[in-house]
Amino acid sequence: MDFQFNEQETAFQNEVEEFLKKELPPDWPEKSTHWPGGYGSMEMKADSQLLDVAGRFRRKLVEKGWLTIAWPKEYGGKQHTYMEQAIFDERVSYYRAPGMGIATGIAGPSILRFGTEENKQQWIPKIANAEIEMWLGYSEPDSGSDLASIQTTAVEDGDDFVVNGQKIWGTIAHIANYAWMVVRTDPDAPKHKGISFLIVDNKSPGITIRPLINIVGVHSFNEIFFDNVRVPQKHLIGEKNMGFYYLMLALDFERLMVGIGGFRRVLEELVEYVRHAERDGLPLGKNVSVRQKLALISTKIEVAYMFFWRTAEMLDKGLSPSVEASALKLICTELSRQLADTAMEILGPYGQLMMDSKWVPFRGMAPRGYLDCISATIGAGSSEIMRNIMAIRGLGLPRK
Repeated sequence: MDFQFNEQETAFQNEVEEFLKKELPPDWPEKSTHWPGGYGSMEMKADSQLLDVAGRFRRKLVEKGWLTIAWPKEYGGKQHTYMEQAIFDERVSYYRAPGMGIATGIAGPSILRFGTEENKQQWIPKIANAEIEMWLGYSEPDSGSDLASIQTTAVEDGDDFVVNGQKIWGTIAHIANYAWMVVRTDPDAPKHKGISFLIVDNKSPGITIRPLINIVGVHSFNEIFFDNVRVPQKHLIGEKNMGFYYLMLALDFERLMVGIGGFRRVLEELVEYVRHAERDGLPLGKNVSVRQKLALISTKIEVAYMFFWRTAEMLDKGLSPSVEASALKLICTELSRQLADTAMEILGPYGQLMMDSKWVPFRGMAPRGYLDCISATIGAGSSEIMRNIMAIRGLGLPRK
């Protein structure tokens, strides 16, 4: 097994690195407080300066053809390899850059895989040009891990579907344009066979979006209500009532969006803090317990990277990394908790100080990470679900 990039991949990595350093504000990585793997510490406030920087950067990505980097050329991509896509994703997350969102990371690849030609013509150009962003309309108050139990309905009426129901945990629904959503289109069918995918315009009459302020104090989540919302039937993605099977593929795309470079960045920042800090008059970096904790986290990050590169390699070989994607997601989200625990243990009582304290160490990242890391083990499929997938699909064990 060769663990080195080839010449083309190395050159591409260097090109991405130079691009990020040039196009991002110099202090962008240091200002970001996003905890790797988490969903709650995302900088999703409607801050004009933040949105302006993110918008300009995404337009630069469109110009380079990197927003849809591995897509076929006829649909706006550069047709890079999946390994190059992984290299790009790793560097973008390391620099905490505004990268792929739901539209480009999940909806676009899903439409290319199972959408009709009309779907592709209608949505792919808008996604590829960063004209629209989407939020995930999956979870409901009583449907999380078991998405086959969703109750939001879509009833055909003339040229439209009429949608009624509620979604929850809709990340960025308040600033996105459309919902990438699963609905029940056949209430009489077995629960796995009566679900369809719709794209729903956020501006449609009958949609109410209410903020959910998370434990970190950030407005990233929302609850969304649909009251007789009319959606054109041409917004149906793929075949009617095939949505659950499409959803399983779409979830694999989501589970690959682990932002793995962020883990290495946070570790490096924590090591830098330890290198210069003192405790009881002695350098913190000489504390044996601290050194062991950091070494253990460093090892686990390297393991996560191996799963990450392995998944990209499988995609380039035309293999389906369903089990590997679940393993990667499990490892990274559990790593999010372990990294937060380690930071809090090393910092001691000072680790509880929030960002507005003048005594705060490590930019106040530790308590944000500690609060946010729980979300990492739930979003895109809980750790328990990931273990079940690995057991059933990977090891061939019975479901019960």
